[in-house]
Amino acid sequence: MTDNPKNNTKPTTNHRLRRLVIALVVFTIVVTVGYFVYNRARNREDSGSEQLNEDRHVPVVTTPVTIRDFERTLVVQGNVEAKNFALVSPRIPGIVEAIFVDEGDTVMNDETKLFQTDAAKLKENVEIGYHNLRVAQYAKQQAAASLEKIRADLHKVKLDYDRLERLLEKEAVTIDTFERQESQYLQVQAGEKLAQAQVELAAAQEDQAKAVLAIAEKDLSDATIYAPVSGKVSKRLREPGEMGSPGQPILRIDDTSIVEVAAFLPAQYYSSIIPGKTKMKIQVGDINLGQNIITYKSPTIEPKLRTFEIKSLITEPPDGVTPGAMAQIVVILETRQGLGVPSVAIQQRSGQNVVFAVKNSISHQITVEPGIEMDGWTEIREGQLNEKTAIVTMGQYMIEEGTQVTIQKEAK
Repeated sequence: MTDNPKNNTKPTTNHRLRRLVIALVVFTIVVTVGYFVYNRARNREDSGSEQLNEDRHVPVVTTPVTIRDFERTLVVQGNVEAKNFALVSPRIPGIVEAIFVDEGDTVMNDETKLFQTDAAKLKENVEIGYHNLRVAQYAKQQAAASLEKIRADLHKVKLDYDRLERLLEKEAVTIDTFERQESQYLQVQAGEKLAQAQVELAAAQEDQAKAVLAIAEKDLSDATIYAPVSGKVSKRLREPGEMGSPGQPILRIDDTSIVEVAAFLPAQYYSSIIPGKTKMKIQVGDINLGQNIITYKSPTIEPKLRTFEIKSLITEPPDGVTPGAMAQIVVILETRQGLGVPSVAIQQRSGQNVVFAVKNSISHQITVEPGIEMDGWTEIREGQLNEKTAIVTMGQYMIEEGTQVTIQKEAK
């Protein structure tokens, strides 16, 4: 039994019809929903446009003009330096035998022993000096004793001379006897003078020995060097065993109780700096030293770099403000009081600096001449402003002369 092709074709055609109907229904639903959504969105957009047309005021924020102190400043970097320091070198040449301090040690003026140079040799010189002095003293004693003996002899010879002179007048002795006594008397007188000269020579030799001894003792004293200033050892430039000479430093000592903050400024500011009057703010690391008076200005301008140096004296600085530290410096070149507005309020319009003031909900453009800018505020040197003027500080880029505005908030 064979299949009939006509019987198979009919079910397939019905199936295709059903699929077509379903597709048409889905399409109709999608179009209907889309049209509904589109109309609803359009209605909302039209409603918003109508609302915007009803309210055309621009929202702004205003800040009142304020009288403030303004500072013209110059920011530079500087260094902390020791006001007083000493480069300590030997007083006499010789081998450096010992150094008693190291970098970072605290030393006291005339108390702390720093280093020693060739002391052993100098001690021997002192001992020799003492020995020579004792010899000179003994020689002086011997000369004094000889003088005393000569004077005793002279006394006896003079007595004999006087006696024979009287006897000669009475012709009781011969002339020859008298002359021999006279000769002896003159010889003893000469011996006294010689003995006196020897005493004086011995005294001079004693003084010479004392002077030599004093020099030896001074050299021995100079061999050990004590701190000339109080402070801290910042540099050690020699080591034991090296040769030391006057003028060649062994150590550097910085007095850390008094420091100076120094900086170099461009030459154009030279006339603006007045020592004893001009101030500068100093920050060393996280330590704020506040405002300090400039105590020094170099008398000349460095011709190559076109700079000059300024300094400010800091007494008893806190820990951390030590020689070698870097300082952030703000030099206050000028201080004056005037009207100020927030810097963001100033705009460039048609090549001019302008701000917008608000009066009766209407913006008004005012041309101004800015001055010093400081901490987000700008001084107004010229412009029709006063303390009662409200200046637009937010929304100013959306307005122009005559724009209707709504003050949302007034900044303080």
